Order: sequence, then structure tokens, then C-alpha cells
Amino acid sequence: MFDAVLDLLAAICVFLAALLSVAAGVGLLRFPDALSRLHAATKPQIFGLLLVITAIALEDRSVATLLALVPVFVFQSLTAPVAAHMVGRAAYRTGQLEASTLVVDELGPAIDRMEASAGQQSGAQSSAQSSALEQVDGVPDAAPRSDAHSAPSDRRPPETGASSS
Repeated sequence: MFDAVLDLLAAICVFLAALLSVAAGVGLLRFPDALSRLHAATKPQIFGLLLVITAIALEDRSVATLLALVPVFVFQSLTAPVAAHMVGRAAYRTGQLEASTLVVDELGPAIDRMEASAGQQSGAQSSAQSSALEQVDGVPDAAPRSDAHSAPSDRRPPETGASSS
């Protein structure tokens, strides 16, 4: 009787994980921009994985299996949010989102501060390089050097009006 209940719980966990996968797929197809799609893909992933791991542990009923599955869940829980964060930042910086869907834009001011400090540092670095070159060969630089690592100045998403979908 107890085994039948555990088998039923495992089946329910697998069914719920499948429903989460379907919800994630529908969200990927239905949501308008990269950030919304990313949310739809990553949020159900962790909970679905937890349900599948629970189903495997309930079905196998072994401590060794449980100990093998715990690191899978821990590492997936640590890496999936970081990957989603990086993809979200890349989508924001390349303008692959609808700016009208942002409720709060916390990344825009941070990018502005970073670009301002990078501009100040590159200006100070260029003058330091020029003076160092003058000291080495005694001839002032004729042309200013361009910084090979400078970032494009337009990193903000384009301001779009209401979407036409």
C-alpha cells in the first residue's frame, strides 16, 4: 500500500513537471520580447527539475540515488539564474526587448555610470601613454591613439512606442 502511494506521488510529480515544460514552451512562443521569454523559460525549469528529481527519488527509494541527485539540483539552481542574468543583460544591451514593458530600468543608470567612468579612465590612460611615449623617444605623439577596448556608446535599448502586435 505504501509503495503504491509513493508510486502515485512520483507520477504526480512527473505530470506536474510536464505541465511546467508545456507552460514554458507556450511562454517562449507567446511572449513578445527576450526578457519575457527568458522569464518563461527559466522559472519553470528549476521547479520542474525539482519535481523530476523528487519523482526519481520516490520511485527508486534509495539514499545513494538521492545523494547523486542533490548535486544535480544544487548546480542547476546555481547556474541557471546566472546564465539567465547574462542573457538578459545581453538582450538589454543589444535592444532585443520592448522598452515599454520595463517597469523599472535599473540597468540603464548603471551602464551610464560605467561608460562615464570608462571615458574618464580612457582619457587619463591616453594622456599617461602619451607622456610615457614622449619620455621614451623624446617626440610628442602626432595623432591620438584610439582605445581598442572602448565600448560602443549606445548600449541602451531603443525607446519604442506601443508594440504593433
